[in-house]
Amino acid sequence: MRVMILTAGLGTRLRPHTFSKPKPLVSVAGKPVLAHIIDDLLDLQIDELIFVTGYLGNQIEDYVRANYGHIPLRFLVQHEMRGQADAIYLANEFAEGPLLIVFGDGLVGIDKERLNRHPAEGIIYCKEVDDPRRFGVAVVEDGRITRLVEKPSEPVSNLAVVGFYYLPEARRLMEAIGYVMEQGIQTKGEYYLADALQVMIDRGEVLRAEAVPMWRDCGTIEALLDTNRYLLEHGHSNEVAGTHSVIIPPVYIAPDATIENSVVGPYVSVASGAVLRDSIVKDSIINAGAQIQSVIMSKSLIGDKAYVDGISHELNVGDSSDIRLG
Repeated sequence: MRVMILTAGLGTRLRPHTFSKPKPLVSVAGKPVLAHIIDDLLDLQIDELIFVTGYLGNQIEDYVRANYGHIPLRFLVQHEMRGQADAIYLANEFAEGPLLIVFGDGLVGIDKERLNRHPAEGIIYCKEVDDPRRFGVAVVEDGRITRLVEKPSEPVSNLAVVGFYYLPEARRLMEAIGYVMEQGIQTKGEYYLADALQVMIDRGEVLRAEAVPMWRDCGTIEALLDTNRYLLEHGHSNEVAGTHSVIIPPVYIAPDATIENSVVGPYVSVASGAVLRDSIVKDSIINAGAQIQSVIMSKSLIGDKAYVDGISHELNVGDSSDIRLG
């Protein structure tokens, strides 16, 4: 089975952090979002792992090759942001057989053993939500998906599509995308995957909705911090000790981070080379090489090599920033 991960988005809702790195490389609970996604897929029988990159895509390629070089890899570049379907269609010349499509900005729990049996019918992974108006949703009748609706103004379904799609034969998807592009079927100027899947449904393709037990978005600061809390509570924390410090679990603190005269936790991730001194930090992500001095801070995201001194506030500080009081 081929697995395609879409990573070409600009990540505007995570700025300023995505000015210097692509969204999938933003860290949560000790490693990039992309690493969490790939690691969770390693139980699959992957014939090829395909990445569609765009903005700062060289960083994604370098990271993946350095950390997952044992897997057959392919990188495709979407030079113009024309939508999800356009990104997938970059694989048109070679894609065939079972295909799993993964959006690179969220974490989803799926039944990988079932996928390894290569089901004959397609699966669109979904989760019930209270307010479906913010999502693409699936309408199901007699166990089959009959319609896919983007951000419905009326509550036609509460099954939100979570960005994981299994197709038993990639060629049929590529043919549907080709039709959508030939007909100029667009939503807000982009070619959406949902429109191509609707073409497949109308042609008789069987797609079933499968509920997932876990779905965590990583596309905004608030969502990233929520995902950090979830992951720290579910096996991604560690036990460490600082110098003259109090550590309140769950936390993830890199072995080479420095914690001195501070209270850290709960729900704090501290990356490699970061330094926290004389500070109180909870519910935050501190990225690699950041220095935190004399700070009281919560619900904050601090970028790589940022320096923060003497501030008591919720902070969203990009890479290499220098923030100090006085």
